[in-house]
Amino acid sequence: MRELIRRIEAATPPDRDRAVDALRALAILGVVLGHWLVTALVADSGTVRANSPLSYLPELTPVSWLFQTLAVFFLVGGKVGASGYVSARARGVGYRQWLGARMVRLFRPVAAVLVVWAVVAGALLVSGVGVDTVRALLKLVLSPLWFLLVFAALTAATPLLARLNPLWPIAVVLHVDLFRFGPLSADERTGWINVAAGWAVPYCLGALWARDGLPRPAIRWTLLLGGAATTALLVAVAGYPASMVGVPGAEVSNLNPPTLAAVSFGLAQCGAALLLLDPLRRVLRRPGAWAAVALVNLSAMTVFLWHQTAMMAVTASALLPGDPLPGLHTVPDGAGWVFARLAWLPVFALALLACWGAFRSYEQGQGKGRRRLRKREDRVGSREVHEQQTTRHLVKSRL
Repeated sequence: MRELIRRIEAATPPDRDRAVDALRALAILGVVLGHWLVTALVADSGTVRANSPLSYLPELTPVSWLFQTLAVFFLVGGKVGASGYVSARARGVGYRQWLGARMVRLFRPVAAVLVVWAVVAGALLVSGVGVDTVRALLKLVLSPLWFLLVFAALTAATPLLARLNPLWPIAVVLHVDLFRFGPLSADERTGWINVAAGWAVPYCLGALWARDGLPRPAIRWTLLLGGAATTALLVAVAGYPASMVGVPGAEVSNLNPPTLAAVSFGLAQCGAALLLLDPLRRVLRRPGAWAAVALVNLSAMTVFLWHQTAMMAVTASALLPGDPLPGLHTVPDGAGWVFARLAWLPVFALALLACWGAFRSYEQGQGKGRRRLRKREDRVGSREVHEQQTTRHLVKSRL
């Protein structure tokens, strides 16, 4: 392990901003832990249905503040996307080549999830599992994929968004919410405009960051404090939900589609992330800490795509021997469920490790597919791609 850490450290370019990778890793891990904590599969009369402790225990709402970290992911995506596009153009690479390489890296591991779950769903139905149970399981697997589609659309629009002031998409979100919740009471479908506009805010902020548009600590503190104060006012005065994730049975979700409260909360998260950059850079000077971050980033998509499957695999396996187990199959309506769920988290992590071992190759590429992708990415000239490939080469024999 020490040799692996040493080689990763030696292979890292001196000018790489390690804190950016750390923010991406923290954002992905936040989503994973958040889903594991607020998603319950309840076994009831031969069926399995999804539920959430937030429906029964509103005091757990702060959990959604800690682990709903998508804004940070889009912030980093905007910075990396804008920087990569500018770098590609400087090398004479066209937009279609640049975008094609990014889309392949983004969606190649998705194909494995879709194929595996198509087979699993068919097998469950043939074996007599109820349609409602299969539907609940598929929803848990497929619903997180919405964010990849949004991220792909924003990536495709990078040439435009890289020049767009974040205030413009904020204005769109504000007006959409006025139509949704104001006296006009517009059609609820109007809110889906905010799926693009809401997540364009942190993406544009990341592009502004790439242009060195957020250098002063005062700007970062303004984002943090202003975003937090605005969110508090929207919740306390305007009646927005306090939870930053969807709660089953709730009339309004801050996340589906994004509301103004979700956007202001995301701005606060982005401010906090930017303020953490210098402390993270100091910590990541340590080779061991940096190696851990680098390894998470190599498999970020695999972790994201398979974490719900890992949780469901543990849930199904534990249900086979007999009675439902607390924190795994029971209604999440008390503190006992919470403590039991915390005890299950290491088991979920082990199951996710098994999924990672089985499916990481679809993210990293192997054989002829890897060689074809490398040739394509070499033409694009993405520094990020080359750095990731170097690290993959170093760790392949060890992992």
